[in-house]
Amino acid sequence: MKNSILLIILLNFIACNNQDDSIITEDVTEDLSEENENFNAIPVFNHAYIENFEVDQLAYIALNATNAYVLVDPFEDDVAESIAEIKANENQLAAYISIGTGEDWRDDFNELQPFLTTEQWAEWSGEYFVNTTTTGIIDVMKARIDKIADLGFDWVEFDNMDWALYDETRETYSIEVSKEEAITYYQELCNYVHEKGMKCMAKNFVENAEDFDGVTYESYNDDKNWWDTSGAQSFLDDEKLVIIIHYNESNCDQVYKDYQAIYNEDLSFICEDTTTKKYLHYNE
Repeated sequence: MKNSILLIILLNFIACNNQDDSIITEDVTEDLSEENENFNAIPVFNHAYIENFEVDQLAYIALNATNAYVLVDPFEDDVAESIAEIKANENQLAAYISIGTGEDWRDDFNELQPFLTTEQWAEWSGEYFVNTTTTGIIDVMKARIDKIADLGFDWVEFDNMDWALYDETRETYSIEVSKEEAITYYQELCNYVHEKGMKCMAKNFVENAEDFDGVTYESYNDDKNWWDTSGAQSFLDDEKLVIIIHYNESNCDQVYKDYQAIYNEDLSFICEDTTTKKYLHYNE
């Protein structure tokens, strides 16, 4: 009789312990699941610039983008009135600005002109490289960032932030700003973006950009993964947003698989499709 009672007690004890272990395992699984949900690849929509074909139209973005990174030119006509509708779908709205060039169609071009080279950039009509960063241009750029913050953006994407880091470009356009000054310049602008409650998106490289919150790389049909792979991986390892925008491609699905094999599934991807002549969106 005593042995039977002891056996029952022992079985109850084991059952209770197994139940506790199950609860603990379940709790841990839930915690890991919640953590993973906080960092996944997200869709990307691009209304900011054209490479070969048309951009994502604002009405299309408002209808189709959800939980996405949406890049627009904040000073383009009709963008301001679309912001509330786009953000209503829990999208992260990013503002495109070129910090390495002055564009002659911008309202503040006259203010920027004293800080620019006199020779136009051969690849992009109407753009001039920044020639000095220590005599007032930061104030002009900060004024842009102020406007972007007032419009309700979440990110600022810095195009041409590497303009002064390549010797060939420096020599061709007689760029006076030093490489060290260029780095200090984009770091200061990123710090200011943070002060305004927004995030910074680097473009095409992450050298001395550890404080940036994400990076976008431009990939081409004949030139894939040309950047420093370790830099991109370091951002993924830090659970920062990494986007690849791939241009002029007939097999977007395969390119996406190739990039996932190089990095991981947390990579966000958008592809310019040669058949539809539009962007294909992934991670949805």
